[in-house]
Amino acid sequence: MRLTRSPIELPLSVGQTLPLPEEAANHLVRVMRLREGDSCVLFNGDGHDYSATIAAVSKREVLVRIDSALAVDNESPLPITLLQGIARGEKMDLILQKATELGVSAIIPVNAERTEVKLDAARAEKRIAHWRNVVGSACGQSGRARIPAISAPQSLAAAAASLPEQTLRLTLDPLGEHRLASLSAAPANGVVIAIGPEGGWSPRDRQQLAEAGFQGLQLGPRILRTETAGLAAVAALQARLGDL
Repeated sequence: MRLTRSPIELPLSVGQTLPLPEEAANHLVRVMRLREGDSCVLFNGDGHDYSATIAAVSKREVLVRIDSALAVDNESPLPITLLQGIARGEKMDLILQKATELGVSAIIPVNAERTEVKLDAARAEKRIAHWRNVVGSACGQSGRARIPAISAPQSLAAAAASLPEQTLRLTLDPLGEHRLASLSAAPANGVVIAIGPEGGWSPRDRQQLAEAGFQGLQLGPRILRTETAGLAAVAALQARLGDL
């Protein structure tokens, strides 16, 4: 029987008894109907699964006891950063969820010229918290014990400037200079794939990408929607250079 895996943002150690954060407690007790004495698995992104037992359930808190820890080694050998133009609501959730399942190591939401979603500081904070929940849940479902980093939304120029050196930087382009067959090896720092928002990259965006060292990757002759493009690109790169 497969145990429920729940992400929590707390340090964990064997033998520890701790109260669960409210969201994890609600999920395990009210959604999954676990009771005192039932088992579950917790993870916090440190690369381990922590087998735990529900020690006590009350109206105020749910206590769990950490019984054992198991190192989980199922991360892709190809570090992929998805630089994603922010999309609307459920489309962005879908992108984050499936990109996590496909093994991306980091996600950078980008405000491009044609981004249709405008977030003020308060909305951005709530949205980031929501996105992190989406990614954590996707890790729980897919068995990952490393949680992809999600940056705060930023401009394309700022995002490009923040990237580490010696990364292969690609953006989808039906006329691009690269094809999958031409990618024989990735730099040690991995690959960054840049995907435009629902309105696509503007000419100014494309100029910024070119100046930051991004090169075009052909992925067939058709134009893909933003919620399709990144996932197709990540899957293709994983198949070519990763572990799919």
